[in-house]
Amino acid sequence: MSHANRIKNFIAQYKSEVEFLGIKYVTEKTTYMAVRNELSEGISTQIDSGVRFEVMFNQHIGYASTTDLSEDGLRRAFDFAKNQTKYLSTHKAYPFANTIRPRAEGTYRSQIQKPLDTLSLVEIQTVLRDCTQRMKESPLIFYRSASASIVETEEIKWDSHGSEWLQNFSIVNLDLVVRAQDQGDIQTRSHNLCLQTGAEVFLRSLLFPLSDQITKEVVDLIHAPACPTEVRDLLVSPDQMALQIHETVGHPLEIDRILGDERNYAGWSFVRMEDFGHLKFGTSKMNITFEPDRFSELASYKFDDAGFKGEKQYLIKDGLLVRGLGSLESAERGQTLPVANSRSSSWNRPPIDRMANLNLEHGSTALKDMIAKVEKGIWVSTNRSWSIDDYRRKFQFGCEYGILIEDGQLKGVVKNPNYHGVSVPFWNKLAEISNESGVYGSYYCGKGEPNQLIRVGHTSPYCLFKDVEIF
Repeated sequence: MSHANRIKNFIAQYKSEVEFLGIKYVTEKTTYMAVRNELSEGISTQIDSGVRFEVMFNQHIGYASTTDLSEDGLRRAFDFAKNQTKYLSTHKAYPFANTIRPRAEGTYRSQIQKPLDTLSLVEIQTVLRDCTQRMKESPLIFYRSASASIVETEEIKWDSHGSEWLQNFSIVNLDLVVRAQDQGDIQTRSHNLCLQTGAEVFLRSLLFPLSDQITKEVVDLIHAPACPTEVRDLLVSPDQMALQIHETVGHPLEIDRILGDERNYAGWSFVRMEDFGHLKFGTSKMNITFEPDRFSELASYKFDDAGFKGEKQYLIKDGLLVRGLGSLESAERGQTLPVANSRSSSWNRPPIDRMANLNLEHGSTALKDMIAKVEKGIWVSTNRSWSIDDYRRKFQFGCEYGILIEDGQLKGVVKNPNYHGVSVPFWNKLAEISNESGVYGSYYCGKGEPNQLIRVGHTSPYCLFKDVEIF
């Protein structure tokens, strides 16, 4: 009997013992390879597979997981989930009706141009090696690296409501890194591509220009002066904006964090439930969307782990905070509107409130016109360090690359640019947004106990903030 038939038969046989029974089956294959200074650092492949049980007993939700898909293995996991949930239901945080789980049917597949298996691993590794070869442009450069994680995932979910959905993901996380050194000063330039994509991402016509660009820029940094310490307008590239959105908007808006679920581990949030519909989070140019159905972005899907269909929702509209990142359970607990963000890192973790694709919508101004408006500013790219307090309020970010702007003109590269601020006041300094955007992703976003590393997408334009302290 196939795994699918065994699981469906199991649900039919045992669903009467609990108020709700769901089983999610996950198989994920991850291949990692790296090349440093034209030398291979190896190729490794890992396959991870198992099932997670979700049960409801006495209006309480509980979980268990197993890699044993035999009849006995499924029964042991189910009994554990049922017994634990029955015991813990006497201390539940909130009573849920089994209608908290919708009935869901459908499929999702990453939209790609070329399947990953159209290139051999040796062919992909050769492309990465050629990227590091192109970075060999200066005797000051001592480190040249190209690495890729290639992920193929299948998820299938069945439940006692009659749900059955299938999702297939094709993901590549690719990093290019070059380092130079002169008289003890070490500078780094990097570029990351993290998308739902296929073999098309390994085109030399795409990766060679990126390799050439960061190589030129790391040599510029070695010869550049230090970033000044003063107040300037701040022009932020999309790759750095991805982190700005992630840390100062995404995590603070997670409803389970606002309700206190993360308080002892990753912190709370400055946002309060009463702020929704009232807090002026940023200027009128700020429009942040939760968008799990966006083409090719890293965290695109059709259904979250609860079976809630993913749809685009505004979290911040014209600067006003209107909605949080709350799953069906968290939204009911907080008496607010939900989004489809009940997500887990794998079959062996329970779902919690997570960002998916969290995007800043573009504006109408060309980048060159944004620069022309700046009398005294700095343009920063690519995060290299970050710090934020446990309320997600005060932050400090360091970037790899900076360019001073004077009287509307780019005036020269500076090294080690940093800036800091307070989340809401900072977003209320947003003055201009470009008409072009970049798509980036966070491959390792950590949250939860036990810890879960999950994938998040961010699309952002170039953004200009007024009067920011840099150093």
